[in-house]
Parts: sequence; structure tokens; C-alpha cells
Amino acid sequence: MSDDQSAADDSDDETDLADEADPVEALRAETAALKDQALRWAAEAENTRRRADREINDARAYAIQKFARDLLGVADNLERALQHAPKDAEEGPVRGLAVGLEMTEKELLSAFERNGLKRVFPTSGERFDPHRHQAVMEQTSAEIAPGGVIQVLQAGYELFGRIVRPAMVVVAAKDSTGVATATESGGAAVDA
Repeated sequence: MSDDQSAADDSDDETDLADEADPVEALRAETAALKDQALRWAAEAENTRRRADREINDARAYAIQKFARDLLGVADNLERALQHAPKDAEEGPVRGLAVGLEMTEKELLSAFERNGLKRVFPTSGERFDPHRHQAVMEQTSAEIAPGGVIQVLQAGYELFGRIVRPAMVVVAAKDSTGVATATESGGAAVDA
């Protein structure tokens, strides 16, 4: 054999190996691409399942929102009746009525709590929060700093962190001279 012939045989061997390697590499690349695509589809299916679960849970949690909103009027009327019920009445039907109203209101509020409906009743001086409170009017105050709640006209309610009805409040006007305000958590704080 001559050198030319051995060089030609070597190049034929390399070409055969290259031809054999190309289909194997092509199959490996295709397998990797299909595996990647399968993982993406699995992730998309998992995301869709989670989204559907979250929507179902939200629907369950907030299904009572309209019903709760309707019952808030009942709670308000009970509160008004209690405010006007005679507190100093001795034994008798009037005292029985006042006690019955108290017990009914307590039971209604505990039913609200058991079902995730919580009362929003800001303390005097608490900072006005537009996400939880509705300012009905502004007043100048010598005790409350500007932007603080002076008075609650109607309690608000939230259902699992979502406001069903904001608390209706009177807010200290910008020209108020008070310096004490309550923090968001209800504790007293002093603004300097």
C-alpha cells in the first residue's frame, strides 16, 4: 500500500464515523428538545391546575360576600337599637328587650367572626387609610393630627382581608392643631 492509498482509507473511515456521529447527535438534540418541550407542557399544566385551584378557593371564600353585605344592615340596625335601648331599666319587659338585643348582636357578630367577616372600627386618632376607611367629612380638631380619624360614623367590615364595606369616618382637617395620632396598629404615637 502506498501512502496515498492509506491516506484515502483514513479519510473514508473518518467520513463513515462522521456520518454515523451526525445521526446520533441529531437524535440526541431532538431528544433534548422534546424533553424540554415536555417539561414546559408539564409546567404549564401545573400552573393551570394551581390557577384553577386558587380561583375555586377564592370563589368559595368570597361566595358569602353578597350575603354578608346584606346582613350588615341588620347588624347596623341592632347596634342602633342597642344605643337607644334604656340601660338603667329595672327588671321587666324593657330590660328583657335590652338584654335580648345585646345577646342577638353578640351572636350575630360572633357568627360574622366564625365565617371570616371582621369588623373594621378605627380608633380615634388612627391614621386615615383610604383602603379601609371612607371619609364622610373633615373637621378641624385640637386633639387629633391632620389625617387622623376623629370619629367613626359606621363600622366597616372585611372578609378574609377584602373590604366588604369601608368604615365611614370623620377625618381631621389639614388645619388641625392636634399632634397625637395612633399608629396603624392602634397604639398611641406622637408626631413631632
